Amino acid sequence: MNDASIRVALVGYGFAGKTFHAPLIAATPGLTLSLVGSRDAAKVQADHPQAIVIDDPIAAVTDARADLVVIATPNHSHAPLARAALAAGKHVVVDKPFTLDLAEARELAALASQHGRLLSVFQNRRWDSDYLAVKQAIDDGRLGEVVHLESHIDRFRPQVRERWREQAGPGTGVWWDLGPHLADQALQLFGLPERVIASLAVQRDGAAVADWAHVVFEYGRRRVVLHASMLVAGGSPRFIVHGSRGSLIKPRADQQEAQLLAGIVPGADGWGEDDDAQLWHDEHGAVSRVPTPPGDQRRYYMAVRDALRGQGPNPVAPAQAVALMAVLEAAVESAAQGRAVMPALSAQEREAFAQS
Repeated sequence: MNDASIRVALVGYGFAGKTFHAPLIAATPGLTLSLVGSRDAAKVQADHPQAIVIDDPIAAVTDARADLVVIATPNHSHAPLARAALAAGKHVVVDKPFTLDLAEARELAALASQHGRLLSVFQNRRWDSDYLAVKQAIDDGRLGEVVHLESHIDRFRPQVRERWREQAGPGTGVWWDLGPHLADQALQLFGLPERVIASLAVQRDGAAVADWAHVVFEYGRRRVVLHASMLVAGGSPRFIVHGSRGSLIKPRADQQEAQLLAGIVPGADGWGEDDDAQLWHDEHGAVSRVPTPPGDQRRYYMAVRDALRGQGPNPVAPAQAVALMAVLEAAVESAAQGRAVMPALSAQEREAFAQS
């Protein structure tokens, strides 16, 4: 694909489509939000008057006026829509979770390869300030050997909301909502775990699906704890990392979601900046405050653009998406059976993940 603007069809204009995808796409040079698949044309055109609106999702993902299809619909529809888009010769971005199960993930990866199309998963939180701070600290070696990492996304939402993510159905509940972010970041930092141990619970009155998740990845003597909850008033530290030479605490989460909800345009002054310093505890007991690098989730779509132009790799390749799905499924199986589970990946899939 040449340097002409890439025409994007965004299918789904609910929370994810409106809050994340549309603003990030619109703010990425070289991408044009040409078409939106939605049954609420007034809502779309109030924000993006230039976009064509199509109310049939299959028609939207196969429309000839789009080069790249972005799927931001409820989780159960990800695989069927991606399948239709790939068959129509489109490049495809799928919001997380990629699919509902490992079999669907493998099928879509094979289909993308068969058609020679880019297939990527929207793991925007690889470009969050909190994660970038922790990744930098680990890569720099300042912590020494990391033996323990905790990654929390905890909120206080005691009332169950009327939205599909919190209702009974395939791909719903907090693990399928927040687990893909938590687990993907862990895989980026440390690779595939040897075993997964998980506990899921329903804690709020009236909740129909798990709203509490506690998952442990085992890597030899290292432990990575992933936690998400809806009954944590005041929140928890976003990251806690312990190593042989000290510890790091990142108290607050990245602010890009809050900025997007406030209507701040990605790339505007202050975008992605994080004034919440990291707390470093060194081996001698001294505590220091280290500035946090800014985040910028636009970098995901910049990388997709560059990959389509042949100027860089797919930022989240199918091999990574398949590996992540295996880990997510292992956690569900572990919680159901009360035992540690190995991710069900073949040797070939493990090698593809390692090389991606």
